[in-house]
Amino acid sequence: QVQLVESGGGLVQAGGSLRLFCAASGTIFSINTLGWYRQAPGKQRELVARITGGGSTNYADSVKGRFTISRDNAKNTVYLQMNSLKSEDTAVYYCYLVLRPGDVYWGQGTQVTVSS
Repeated sequence: QVQLVESGGGLVQAGGSLRLFCAASGTIFSINTLGWYRQAPGKQRELVARITGGGSTNYADSVKGRFTISRDNAKNTVYLQMNSLKSEDTAVYYCYLVLRPGDVYWGQGTQVTVSS
């Protein structure tokens, strides 16, 4: 069974940085697409970034140039480096993994709070 465990969230001042981690188990990690969504209070969940098994990446316009997604297949881990954080980045961040089309697994979420 696929499991995702996130860590790295916390409280940071505007302009600061955080790095999120998502460790996966129960799958052939290297071939999976993974990514991060976020959900702020009262808002819909939105895609932040994703990375394919081949290493191609996509980002939301709101985070381009500030956030970087990467993966370490040897460690079954995907990362989200977040720089120049803004108050509007405050949200719960969820890691996800696509096992196959239509079969998606989610982490438990990690809170990121950016104080202005």
